[in-house]
Amino acid sequence: MACMAAMKPAAFFGFDELATAIVLVDAELAIRYLNPAAENLFELSGHSAVGAGLRQIFRPSAALDAAIEYARSDHGSYIEHDLEFGALQRPELRLSCTVTPLEVDGHGAREGLLLEFRPLDQQLRIAEEERMLGQNEASSELLRNLAHEVKNPLGGIRGAAQLLERELDAPALREYTQVIIHEADRLQSLMDRLLMPHRLPQPAPLNIHEALERVRSLIQAEYPGINVERDYDASLPPLTGDREQIIQALLNIARNAAQALAGSGEIRLRTRIARQVTLARRRYRHAIRTDIIDDGPGIAPALRDRIFFPLVSGREGGNGLGLMLAQNFVARHGGTISFQSVPGDTCFTVLLPIEDKDEG
Repeated sequence: MACMAAMKPAAFFGFDELATAIVLVDAELAIRYLNPAAENLFELSGHSAVGAGLRQIFRPSAALDAAIEYARSDHGSYIEHDLEFGALQRPELRLSCTVTPLEVDGHGAREGLLLEFRPLDQQLRIAEEERMLGQNEASSELLRNLAHEVKNPLGGIRGAAQLLERELDAPALREYTQVIIHEADRLQSLMDRLLMPHRLPQPAPLNIHEALERVRSLIQAEYPGINVERDYDASLPPLTGDREQIIQALLNIARNAAQALAGSGEIRLRTRIARQVTLARRRYRHAIRTDIIDDGPGIAPALRDRIFFPLVSGREGGNGLGLMLAQNFVARHGGTISFQSVPGDTCFTVLLPIEDKDEG
């Protein structure tokens, strides 16, 4: 890598796109550059930090000092896996840090350091998202295969019940065949819902607020005792996505919230822009954040690790497919669903990326 002093702003373009926080310092530990991820992580302005000493901007850290010395003495990268570090006047963060010496020329002389920071909670969150998506996909595939196997004999049962009904003279006996036909139709509908996520998204321009207004009108029609409030950021750009799948994902989450409220309470639909987010290990400059918030009793702790699994429901009579389908639909758009829940405040957050072609 070229000498730090000789670097031009254009040389930092690659760092600007990284999801991890990058801080470049010279031999005297004066800050020469922070990428946008570092500015967000430490809540700093690059313009005010550049030129200042590392210890003028950040809290003293014996662990970071030791990592810098190790990297310089070994002439190679050194990783500190658990570091408490942060900017002055701000709370400390738990981070992992990689310290890498920078070459001045091709003769092995070195000057300056590249410090790369990763929040430990972010790494855990990404790992948890990947684990949940992997488990959900495996469960969904199993259920889809099961649905295919069930559909054929289910059709035979329904057809046989219809034929039997024609041969029966007593109306009372026809009631039993109607039960068979009705239950067969209900199971057929369930199988169709299990197979529905197999359809690939059909992308088109989509205004997230139009989708939420559709959800709002359906919830108010189904649950007239629930107040649905809106808190929209009108400046959000459009998405590219499958309109029906996005509406269904948001509706499933909102419907879960309405069912938890048992007929009365409040649901709040909130939209905001999210900046510099990582979704499925891909970095996006912007994403649309949609929060669906209710003031119900919250999610039972025993269900929280399994809430997106199929056939898991905290409601008597529930089939446990709503959140599984929502997660499938959102994942097919490159997004994620997460939640936080305490009694009186449950918030499901949907992040959907804005592609570069949709910016502006």
